[in-house]
Amino acid sequence: MKFPKYYTFWQKVGMHGLRLTAWGVLAFLMIPILVIIPLSFNAEPYFTFTPGMLAFDADAYSLKWYEEIINDDKWMLAIKNSFFIGFFATVIATVLGTLAAIGLSNPVMPFQRAIMAMLLSPMIVPLIITAAGMYFFYTQLGLSGSYLGVILAHAALGTPFVIITVNAALSGFDFSLMRASLGLGATPSYTFFNVIMPLIRPGVISGALFAFVTSFDEVVVILFLAGPEQRTIPRQMFSGLREQINPTILAVAVLLVIISMLLLLTIEYLRARGEKIRTGEV
Repeated sequence: MKFPKYYTFWQKVGMHGLRLTAWGVLAFLMIPILVIIPLSFNAEPYFTFTPGMLAFDADAYSLKWYEEIINDDKWMLAIKNSFFIGFFATVIATVLGTLAAIGLSNPVMPFQRAIMAMLLSPMIVPLIITAAGMYFFYTQLGLSGSYLGVILAHAALGTPFVIITVNAALSGFDFSLMRASLGLGATPSYTFFNVIMPLIRPGVISGALFAFVTSFDEVVVILFLAGPEQRTIPRQMFSGLREQINPTILAVAVLLVIISMLLLLTIEYLRARGEKIRTGEV
């Protein structure tokens, strides 16, 4: 790394120290996650590195735990449920969160801060309290142990993420464009889909991805509300750790890490694109 000539010695030391600290924090966060990748290829049913693995013996590595995922009906049901519940929860959270963010962005909206605080409460209140409250409430409605109940619960948890990302996208939105569209005779629905949505689309998609990840990784609410038929991947992993430790859990964890990384890269791409849209580069 080259520094400008006017940089002093201590400024250079500080820059190098900052870079080393950043790499150290990254390693602290990533190494515990990345270590599960080689362990998921262990030919033995252990959660430790065997002597053969440390010696890079080909026979010590195997794909059988990944094959176990496909051959096990419980894991396949959990995967299907995770995507099914996550998809519909994301759709509901995205619609509600986007509309709420647009409404709260209106300067004439009364009690904006109080309403925003209430809408963001699922992110603030401890999840165990939220799950317990949902359990007692949904039990009265007959939604406990049903797909609809789990979907609505996950949608409630994902909506705050959509509100935050869409609200951030609206921070640079020029509302005179909306007024001009309405003034020229366009209907509110036409203005929304053809004027507002193209400019805030990166924020909406980012919020939807956050909502999907929230649903996909959630386990506490599932423990309270889901029945045997609504078992998701985190719930199945939790059961596997309690009932029978099996390296299949590591294989599933690797797949979840890959999915999470792809989603994070997508979110970062959308964030950069949204920034370009706000600055007029796109």
